[in-house]
Amino acid sequence: MNEIVPASGGTGRKIDTSSRRTKPKDRLLLSIIGYVSLAIFALFCIIPFVLVISSSLTDESTITREGYQLFPAVFSTEAYHLLFKYPADMLKAYGVTITVTVLGTLFGLFLTSMTSYALARKDFKWRNAFSFFFFFTTLFSGGLVPWYLLIVNYLHLKDTLLVLILPMLMNVFYIIVMKSFMGGIPEAIIESAKIDGSGDFQIYTRFILPLSKPALATIGLFIALAYWNDWYNALLFISNSDLMPLQYYLYRLLGNMDGMRRAIMQSGAVVNFDLPTESLKMAMTIVATGPILLAYPFIQRYFVQGLTIGAVKG
Repeated sequence: MNEIVPASGGTGRKIDTSSRRTKPKDRLLLSIIGYVSLAIFALFCIIPFVLVISSSLTDESTITREGYQLFPAVFSTEAYHLLFKYPADMLKAYGVTITVTVLGTLFGLFLTSMTSYALARKDFKWRNAFSFFFFFTTLFSGGLVPWYLLIVNYLHLKDTLLVLILPMLMNVFYIIVMKSFMGGIPEAIIESAKIDGSGDFQIYTRFILPLSKPALATIGLFIALAYWNDWYNALLFISNSDLMPLQYYLYRLLGNMDGMRRAIMQSGAVVNFDLPTESLKMAMTIVATGPILLAYPFIQRYFVQGLTIGAVKG
């Protein structure tokens, strides 16, 4: 439908109003499709986690007989009773993991950001040589045996908290991502700070770090997840039960349960209860992932921004 609108000169011009009416309809249809698609994708993400929670609260015999279900057919907290049978050990493992994660993330971010800032500075004469040196370590490594001998025989870090922090303190991939992000910071900021009399470290702390919050949040999340989920270093270097992180503590607990179940089956003994093996695995998943999931919403906005900006500006 066309409308005639009078102009200032007395003449009229036709305006097509049908396109105006169709645009809101198209935008509404696009919004509906987007929200429905997002809701379906969210369900695919939420349902597995709900399945884990439900299975951790289901009787072991029911899981063996009927499989995993979204809602517990026979409610049971036996897995959590077994998991927290020794609460002091569990709290101790939580304390070690939290300490290692916090210290490792802070020092890892500090060293990674300083290295990235130095490599991103165009006036740094040896930045290409150092960049090649860091990249070369991603292609070749000394292997497990020399690394173990270095940690145990030369650095004497066995059965210490440092052995859970130092080996994972820096990652070349994180350095490359943060270097790409800092490379996009305008040089005029650095030059103006130099004119005002600021030194390199002062520029780094007062200007570069505040401008790099998205990249710091992104890399910080990666580093924290790596420390939180680490159990391999504890398997190699920790024999003191007071220094066991949470993941290694759960790993040993599950291994003890599997060994007990195999011993009972081989002996032919008759027991009147089912060992909560499958439900225990699900309960361990909840205990291990719960705290780190609670921290994710606080840095989500920085996480997405840091990944996209760091990738585009590199």
